[in-house]
Amino acid sequence: MKVIALVGPSGTGKSHRAFSVARKFNTELIIDDGLLIHGAKVVAGCSAKKESTKLKAVRRAIFMDEAHAKEVRDKIFEINPDSVLVIGTSLRMVEKIVTALELPEPCEVVTIDSIATPREIDIVRQVRKYQGKHVIPAPTFEIKRYFSGYLLDPLKIFTKKEKGLVRVEEKSVIRPTYSYLGKYTISDTTITSIISHEAVQVDGIVKTGRVYIQTYSEGIIAHVSVSVEYGKPIRQILEEAQQRIIEKVEYITALNVISVHITAAKIVLKDGQI
Repeated sequence: MKVIALVGPSGTGKSHRAFSVARKFNTELIIDDGLLIHGAKVVAGCSAKKESTKLKAVRRAIFMDEAHAKEVRDKIFEINPDSVLVIGTSLRMVEKIVTALELPEPCEVVTIDSIATPREIDIVRQVRKYQGKHVIPAPTFEIKRYFSGYLLDPLKIFTKKEKGLVRVEEKSVIRPTYSYLGKYTISDTTITSIISHEAVQVDGIVKTGRVYIQTYSEGIIAHVSVSVEYGKPIRQILEEAQQRIIEKVEYITALNVISVHITAAKIVLKDGQI
């Protein structure tokens, strides 16, 4: 098994360029900030960017927690790849990671300044400094459960392949809790208000009743009761409302919505109740 190292100071765009480096070396796996990524899927690990402090994030990134290291280590040996790309802020950091995961020493070292111009690096640094944004080399739907309650945004990169084909590389932009820009929190009242508003946008729902949510580390479960207009197809309306609530809440808040339980508590006329 070969190990390729991608190194550079924090906030210089290493994760953003991870796919292109992996493609160049025909690397199957990427290890970045505590996550093990196989293709476009997170297959093991826990992201350092979920930690509450910078110190905890560093410890997570270099696999100082044995249970975390074992999970990733076992998955690597299960996949048994020909090569692995390890991303770190320095060669010393990469060496700590490969030691914790019982991997060989890097046979190739790629520095960020060898694949990005000074101007490109400076732009990334400015975005990190003033907006607190970080990139994860995996699609947003893959990492939502690792970042519930954080700012998330999908980023698609289109690159040309041979014979005119186009490759789409999906990444995610997130803001960690340890960002110096401050904490990002959403009250339950705000979420229930969004749910109520979106539910009544569905044709056939007259109003909402009780709305409450259950919060878990991996996301939220919403419970909604609604009043449905007489003569409308109830099942179809509830399914449409359920899908709309999930899409809108995830888009507006970046929370991972595990499920929405919606109940038609009343059937009413527009002018009164039946």
